[in-house]
Amino acid sequence: MRIYLIITAAAASLLLSACQRQAENLVEVTGHLFVFNYRVASATYLLTLKKTGPIPDGSVIIAEFENPQGGEPLVLNQKIYPIDDKIALQSQNLHCVRKDRPYSVSLRLVDKDGKVLQELKTQFRSDLDQTVLPSKPLVVGALYDKNPEVFKPDGSVDFSNTDKCPA
Repeated sequence: MRIYLIITAAAASLLLSACQRQAENLVEVTGHLFVFNYRVASATYLLTLKKTGPIPDGSVIIAEFENPQGGEPLVLNQKIYPIDDKIALQSQNLHCVRKDRPYSVSLRLVDKDGKVLQELKTQFRSDLDQTVLPSKPLVVGALYDKNPEVFKPDGSVDFSNTDKCPA
């Protein structure tokens, strides 16, 4: 009888510790990539997350993306809505993304009172160098008119990339 009680207590403590661990992970990373949009000459980080637990109302995700140009990280604060099962985080435009170089991202899930609910870290790695993009958008306006700064009136075209990037 005593062994039965010990086994039952051990099983209960294991189950409770498993519930505790599961509650700590409210989101998980499901994807991350660089988005290169040649039409508007932009590159951005795109990170997707999946909810794995209930997130309190008023919570936000604070993402700190490594700045490929150097300097301070690019910070994104995004509110999380209870109805969303998937969360997409997209950075502001980037400059100087290098092929095969790792770029780090730190995430904090914070409730409305500022309490950190979860922290995550991940890395991005591009299979393209940003020099594949022109420095100016190829199109402008709502009708996607050719950009006159790229497509010159004399028929010449200037696709040059003029980003000044650290070595």
